[in-house]
Amino acid sequence: MPKTLDESLSFFRDKINECIKSKKSISVTTHIDCDGLTSGSIITKALIRAGARCTVRTSKEFSKGVIESLKKDSRDFHVITDLAGGFAKEMDVTLGENWIVLDHHQIPEEEYDNQRVLNAWKYGIDGGSEICAGGMAYLASLALDEKNDDLSAIAVVSALGDRQDQGERKSFTGKNFEIVNTAKEKGLVEIDLDLLLVGRETRALPDALAFTSQPFIEGLTWNRDTCLSLLNSSGIKLKDGGRWRVPADLNEEEKRLAIEAITKFTSGKNATEIMSELIGYTYTFPREDKMSFLRDGREFSTMLNSCGRISRSGVGIAICMGDRNKILREGETILTDYRKMIREYMNIIANERWRISESETCVMVNGEGIVPETMTGTISSLIAGSPKNAGKIVILRTHGDENTIKFSSRKSFGCKSSINLSELMRTGAEKFDGIGGGHDAAAGAKITKDKLDGFLSYLELNVINVPSSGNSQ
Repeated sequence: MPKTLDESLSFFRDKINECIKSKKSISVTTHIDCDGLTSGSIITKALIRAGARCTVRTSKEFSKGVIESLKKDSRDFHVITDLAGGFAKEMDVTLGENWIVLDHHQIPEEEYDNQRVLNAWKYGIDGGSEICAGGMAYLASLALDEKNDDLSAIAVVSALGDRQDQGERKSFTGKNFEIVNTAKEKGLVEIDLDLLLVGRETRALPDALAFTSQPFIEGLTWNRDTCLSLLNSSGIKLKDGGRWRVPADLNEEEKRLAIEAITKFTSGKNATEIMSELIGYTYTFPREDKMSFLRDGREFSTMLNSCGRISRSGVGIAICMGDRNKILREGETILTDYRKMIREYMNIIANERWRISESETCVMVNGEGIVPETMTGTISSLIAGSPKNAGKIVILRTHGDENTIKFSSRKSFGCKSSINLSELMRTGAEKFDGIGGGHDAAAGAKITKDKLDGFLSYLELNVINVPSSGNSQ
């Protein structure tokens, strides 16, 4: 039987203290997305505070090759965050007892009894909505020292980056709710009900609306001129002297005018869904400078995703660890480049219609030659966020490294399918000697190119030809 969460956290604390006392070095290995960078940063900062000798590195995926590299590493003990689900047996064989995983992705049942796997699902916590790897790392940091509760702010960014704001009006539930309340009580975060426009603290109003792609608003997203015209006609004052106003500057009446203008523009079957996505709780970090992209939690999380997706993970980790000034300017440049790339990929996919195959229940997208492997999750999420794809499963594929194909799957808004994407991707990938997994509503897989036809046939059988209320086989 699995241990309780408290028992597992005590086990983690004892292992780390043992390393510190015996002067063993520790390596932290984490994923490249926001949740990976934040969870890796949280536990690394806690380890440094505890007096541990440690280093941190990132990996875009976990594999037997990564395990072998850990074995050859000069460090004595390995902490893995936001990665390694399904690899416990291999790590036991290769690394012995010198490892611990902090994660929230769904795992095979045989891993539930492994005490070195500290995974949310083992303790009855929904890792898809109630806590992410950053939250697990935060709980582990508290086990080391309760004074680490100041790391709750970064754990909030982590949950936002993993889109776990799934409660009413984009609120948090479960352990995430407890963590954000801790951050709020310490004065680290302010929570308000507001318009969820991109760049609340940094972007001119027309740009903020144009760059808002969750949800994707047909005719407005990435169309700045249309957004400018819409906001001008609404009567909202767009400039304060020579300075463009940002969404955070709007008063309640101006917010109402903006909502009315957007609602009128989107009048039709998707207007209600769009507005439900555009109004929700915001998470502001008051200790960050005004007009800084770190002040808004969602923009902070997007910046971290951008760092990992374009191979600049070190910048993201440095910012999470507290570095500012020059490194912050680098982060801003990375975020700008990242958004340009996303816009380019989405425009190509939209214009080259042959890349998209749709059925009643599924949208299949061929991103080969366009979307980099590291960007599949970002692009599949954007496609799933489009109101026209509401209720469907989105599956995107693209070229991976070493003659592979990478798949990313998402359940769109309103999708009622009982298919568990984590099980679908893991089971399917294993059938074709690949790797896969994730969450019920968001998962990925990687196979070799020679297995592509077989894997597509598997998806057709288990997704495309399955009614929206059906189960995967």
